[in-house]
Parts: sequence; structure tokens; C-alpha cells
Amino acid sequence: MQDDQSKTTHFGFKEIPTDDKVEAVAQVFHSVAAKYDIMNDLMSGGIHRLWKRHTISQSGVRAGNHVLDIAGGTGDLTLQFSRLVGNQGQVVLADINDSMLKVGRDKLANRGVVSNVTFVQANAEALPFPDDTFDCITIAFGLRNVTDKSKALASMYRVLKPGGRLLVLEFSKPESEVLSNIYDQYSFRLLPMMGKLIANDSESYRYLAESIRMHPDQETLKSMMDEVGFERTSYQNLTGGIVALHKGFKF
Repeated sequence: MQDDQSKTTHFGFKEIPTDDKVEAVAQVFHSVAAKYDIMNDLMSGGIHRLWKRHTISQSGVRAGNHVLDIAGGTGDLTLQFSRLVGNQGQVVLADINDSMLKVGRDKLANRGVVSNVTFVQANAEALPFPDDTFDCITIAFGLRNVTDKSKALASMYRVLKPGGRLLVLEFSKPESEVLSNIYDQYSFRLLPMMGKLIANDSESYRYLAESIRMHPDQETLKSMMDEVGFERTSYQNLTGGIVALHKGFKF
């Protein structure tokens, strides 16, 4: 957890003033928003769709539920949740970045998804919703960009209904040294190059690679969820631990 007395925090491998991180991360996602979906497919070879599909399958979401998709970006999870909750349910796509929200709103409108989805610009550390609002909360590939992750997890716990669950899908620590070495070569050599060629922005993708390395490992994140009150916490490694899906319940 970020020390309350600290004046700096990490932005990738750099140390910057804590108060500057939100804007620094915002600039990254303003830059990549238009090419975000294309780059996701290229960077993961399309596997990100399988990771997200697995997250949906673990959500327990059903008709009539209220779902919060934090850092929902271009709406991949929101699209699927909107179909599951139906006309009696509601999905909130929340993102701190207005450029990402605009891309998500346009994408879902083009898919005919409007009636049961709302869009909210919000900081995960201070979610603007009443206590005990949502049956399920997801945050996919967004927690690593949050400045105070423990504060964000506590905010998620607050707005989750008793009996509800949180799902955190995030890049994590590969299980083997060999895979870790291969992943490092890919992340720090190829990703910035792809970012330059496709999105004309190598630095944002260098930051994304660095932010993954600075994210807590599987056991640390599980402990952080425990500390703010989540129960029956667990995680499942996907693709050798390159990605992990953490789950926790509020009772």
C-alpha cells in the first residue's frame, strides 16, 4: 500500500510525485484509446478475449443483476454483461479516462447496446456509488494503473452488495523462470516497437510493460484483498501466470 507520508509513487519504473500519477496515466490512455482494441488483439494474439470470456464465466452474473465494470475502457466485458443481465438489470461501465469512455460508448452503441448500460467517469479509489449497490464488480487490466490499490479495493468492497463478488483480471507474475525471461524480451523489445508502428506511440507501450512489472504478485494482491475485508479470496493463473484472475466475496 502507498505510504500516506510518501510524496512519490511509481509510474512504470520511474518515480513521480503522487499527485501527478493520475494525469500521467490519463495521458497514456488518451494516446492509445483509438488503437486500443487493435493493439490488444496484436499484443496478445487474441488471447485476451479468452481471458475475458473466462472472467465472465466466473462472475455468476444473471438476469436482473447490477454490475460495475471498472476501467471498462472499450467495453468488452460490459458488452457481455449487458446480455447476461437483460432488460431488468444494469451495467455501469466506469473509467477514469474520458477518451476510453468515448471509444467504449461508440463501440457499444454500434452494437445496439444502450438501454441497460450507463457510462460514468470515475476514479476507482473513490467510486461515486452508494454502499451495497452491485452484485458483481470487475476490473480487467486496470488495477495496475491505480495509484493507491488498497484504497481502490476498499472502495470496491464498499459498493459491493453482501453476497457479491469482485473479479480482478490483471497481468501478473509468470510461474516459470523460462517463461518470465521470454515474456520480458517480448514486453520490452517487441511491445514498444508494435506501439510505434501501429499507434505511433512507443513510450505508452513501454509504460504498460513497466507497469506490469511493478504490479503486486498473485499472493500479495490476494493479501491486499483480504486486508480490506474480502472473504474466500482466491486466484487462478492463466497462460502460465502471465495473467491471473483474483476473486473475492463480500458477506
